[in-house]
Amino acid sequence: MHMDQNVIELFMQEVRLESQSPIDPVVVHRIPPPWELIGTGNYAAVFIHPDYPQVVLKLYAPGRPGWEQEVQVYERLGDTRWFPICYQASPGYIVMKRMNGISLFDCLRYGIPIPPQVIEDVEEALAVARQRGLFPHDVHGKNVLMDQGRGYLIDVSDYLKNIPDRKWKDLRKAYYRIYLPFLKDRGWKIPLWVMNGVRKGYRLYQKIKRLRRKWS
Repeated sequence: MHMDQNVIELFMQEVRLESQSPIDPVVVHRIPPPWELIGTGNYAAVFIHPDYPQVVLKLYAPGRPGWEQEVQVYERLGDTRWFPICYQASPGYIVMKRMNGISLFDCLRYGIPIPPQVIEDVEEALAVARQRGLFPHDVHGKNVLMDQGRGYLIDVSDYLKNIPDRKWKDLRKAYYRIYLPFLKDRGWKIPLWVMNGVRKGYRLYQKIKRLRRKWS
């Protein structure tokens, strides 16, 4: 499932994006048609082309690191059912399998129920990644997808970082203690401003915890 190199080169000449802050999503200023933007992260943006519906192109913003490490992660993961597969890679971009589904973040926004199977699929996927010498990092509601009641992961760019990260553990705990007993079958839509407030509050909470450990 490769993408024509000429199509990629023309796209690279015309697209414009930048990372204004390492803790905020990149900003895309120009997208050459018929390409479409389907997602942004802190270091890169993901695009699709109608002639290649089964793959996506992930492009890193100028000056942002991580491309080499992400390629290494995909080499270790190989072909699994939980993660994307890397088909092509050149400095600054990766062409990979397109993963269908809706993020857990958007499930909460639109009141779509998340079954326990999705959470357990992610647990299994993370266990496989660890068996292959990786350190799952930065796993949260925006990079976990649900498709037909099953869970999948995207954005493995930080899986070489051997540093503690509680995001998924805390999300899983919140799922079983709060979401499953009180929210799952009610169909409540959680406003975006509430979701962003929770995200920023969690980030502040983790920062305070780190400072307390440093001072203690």
